[in-house]
Amino acid sequence: MVQGMADYGAEGILLAGAGRAILLQLANPAIGSGVAEHSTFTQRPVNRLKGTLTYVYAVVYGNEEQLKEVRRRVNRAHVPVRRPADGSSAGYNAYDPELQLWVVATLYDTAVTIIEKIYGPLDDDSADAMYQDYARIGTALQLPAGMWPKDRAAFARYWEEQISRLQAEDAGVRVGRGLLFPKHTPLWYRAIMPPARFLTAGLLPYHVRVDFGLPWSDLHARRFDRTMRILSVAYPRLPRGIRHWFKDYCLAELDKDLAR
Repeated sequence: MVQGMADYGAEGILLAGAGRAILLQLANPAIGSGVAEHSTFTQRPVNRLKGTLTYVYAVVYGNEEQLKEVRRRVNRAHVPVRRPADGSSAGYNAYDPELQLWVVATLYDTAVTIIEKIYGPLDDDSADAMYQDYARIGTALQLPAGMWPKDRAAFARYWEEQISRLQAEDAGVRVGRGLLFPKHTPLWYRAIMPPARFLTAGLLPYHVRVDFGLPWSDLHARRFDRTMRILSVAYPRLPRGIRHWFKDYCLAELDKDLAR
């Protein structure tokens, strides 16, 4: 049976890749500097993560009213994040389609990476379905449909090209390390960060891991592989209600906001 994002996108295990996707985004110098200048990510990481995932869930699973609301929220958040009208800065523009493409690409590649580590390689039909589903996340905003690589082979070429030249600069590194080593966040959030940092480091390309100063060794690699094997056995056995809890929670909260 063909499976796409609608089958895998609600899986809570995808949260294990959140750090990877965020750091890959921040490693793009334009995004890193823009987030450093405009974002409250490091002060409100949980709220920002919830907002991003609520958008994703609404695009894939939501009704028209929910989709309209999350699009309005994202567009409102992006309004002040633009280059100066006089062109005096090469800074971040949240409406830049190239940067939007990179953000969605990091979400897609991370999701596939996690799903295949937990469930094994996707068959071609399911992989194609999931790939096309992810295009909707970008095109629901301003990303022109034609900018999304036409197929998985084209995406692989785009991805390798982007990764090969990706290099985090100081602004992005500061934001990333602020997220990885939080100081002014709830105690529970700080408590989960050591395993989150470990998973993030294991999922990142080598040079991006180095850019953000995440230690890694052969011992780390063996522990990471063992952790993934354990998760691949244990996680799929969890009840669906537990595995999809966060998706259901985010959409329920969105409905509460709409009812006010």
